[in-house]
Amino acid sequence: MTSQDIHKPLLDSLSTAIILLDSHLQLCHMNPAAEALLSISCDRCRGEAITHFFHESSDTPGELLHAARQVHHYTKRHAEWQLLNGEQITVDYTVTPFADNEGLVIEILPIDRLLRISREEMLTSSQETTRVLIRGMAHEIKNPLGGIRGAAQLLARELPDQDLAEYTSIIIDEADRLRNLVDRMLGPNQLPEVANLNVHEVLERVATMIRAESDGRVRIARDYDPSIPDIRGDKEQLIQALLNIARNAMQAMDEHQTPNPTLTFRTRVRRQYTIGRRHHPLVVHMEVIDNGPGIPEAMVKQIFYPMISGRAEGTGLGLTISQHLIHQHNGLIECHSEPGETRFSLYLPMDPPSTTT
Repeated sequence: MTSQDIHKPLLDSLSTAIILLDSHLQLCHMNPAAEALLSISCDRCRGEAITHFFHESSDTPGELLHAARQVHHYTKRHAEWQLLNGEQITVDYTVTPFADNEGLVIEILPIDRLLRISREEMLTSSQETTRVLIRGMAHEIKNPLGGIRGAAQLLARELPDQDLAEYTSIIIDEADRLRNLVDRMLGPNQLPEVANLNVHEVLERVATMIRAESDGRVRIARDYDPSIPDIRGDKEQLIQALLNIARNAMQAMDEHQTPNPTLTFRTRVRRQYTIGRRHHPLVVHMEVIDNGPGIPEAMVKQIFYPMISGRAEGTGLGLTISQHLIHQHNGLIECHSEPGETRFSLYLPMDPPSTTT
């Protein structure tokens, strides 16, 4: 019995992903944590070269593993691994040779979740600061607007020449326009009216409105998980959040005359998912995907801020409102974009939301 066989029961009890390789870099054993991480079965893949199961994007396959034999151990941080199923993960890993030179031990720590939580916290904090600033500025703007409008109305009554009323009408109309803009910047101020809802009914309502607004030019594709149960939330607010995203995609495809413009609605269930610092056993993952021109990389990180828009006719408020509505449901919106595919991902906890203002 080799030293590897002796240690297998202990390795199987660990929550850390561990892989054992022989001297030819072929798979001898991986514990359940490693099987779950790499989405492969040890029993079916034993004896295969480990480089068959993942490829490190910045490295010639197997180069670091061969190099690890020459030293006591090797550690690499923030390595990007491309898995056999096409998924990409970010890991820290350590390669250590066995003392008897029989093979290698690879210890893997996935850090995607930690990086995502850190990124979300920084983004949420920045956006919350911006939201507070915008609200403060909006209230300061609304106060003098009321005075300007009132003064213009009084002035219109005292004018000796009615032909001059055109100018006071312009003042009143522009004051009203600015007030409406400020109200939109402030966003919805009502708390969600929570009830049981079916996320597919929400998406179908959005699909119907997009089909009507585009006169059927935009094709709607569906990729639903019918097993998703009802969740708790405000149906009208979720429709508005998703409609803002889908409408932006439709308008971007129209402006760039995208051939065969298509919107894809996708639903899945994600298990053991963390939003902010709160862990959820189950979340609903909804995606709105379009095949339009994409969002410039420099703008992707800013699109949820007010007054930021990639379209000439855009107001820059739709996505801000969507984010606010999803935030009130303790959810999360993410955006990934490249030419030919823009993907908005919405995550909503299946446990009842505690309303957030």
